[in-house]
Amino acid sequence: MSMGEERVVMISGASRGIGAALAAELATRGWRLSLGMRKPVMPAWADPARVAVFAYDAMDADASVSWTGETLRTFGRIDAVVANAGIGIAKTVIEADDADLDNLLEVNVKAPRRLAKSAWSALASSGRGRVIIVASLSGKRVKSAKSGLYAVSKFAAVALAHAIRHTGFDLGIRATAICPGFVATDMARGLTSKPDSEMTDPRDLARIIAMLIDLPNEASVAEFTINCQLEESF
Repeated sequence: MSMGEERVVMISGASRGIGAALAAELATRGWRLSLGMRKPVMPAWADPARVAVFAYDAMDADASVSWTGETLRTFGRIDAVVANAGIGIAKTVIEADDADLDNLLEVNVKAPRRLAKSAWSALASSGRGRVIIVASLSGKRVKSAKSGLYAVSKFAAVALAHAIRHTGFDLGIRATAICPGFVATDMARGLTSKPDSEMTDPRDLARIIAMLIDLPNEASVAEFTINCQLEESF
């Protein structure tokens, strides 16, 4: 495979957790990586000829355009976008104020939409463009009062993935909402007393995402749920 044919993926929130695990996994599968981070640091394992890091803050409405442009200038193409950056606010919908909800929607919903929009032409040119929205099982059910506000944003994130899927289907673009339960990341550790051994390993989630973006156009997956614990439906 020539350098011009090798696929390029943009991953937001790539400095740790799911994003870092996914970057490492896709590197082993031959992808070239454009990694978005609030404080860009090249991973120790990375080959600088195949991996580039860029400043990206999901709260910045202009960040997606600049990052996409830098990615195209560096690699010449974009084949997949993984919107992984996200935040959580453990408040009920009554405790929260408008600023809390605005922040959740800005990072968990509006930023992924902006990323997809910025990369849209490149994804369409690929013929098999992929958009992954890292949502949550909180986008499928409301587990508790304290997770309710977060769930509002993640329900919207799941709907966003479906909307992107419908919009891009005839262009060869496939979108998937990834809906995990507790994953052994800093965010989850702040919400549960479960040890890491009882939560989903980010590396396992990375393998799942890698599989999904490698599927052909004729094997589209709209949602993928994964859980570390028994629940009624998930």
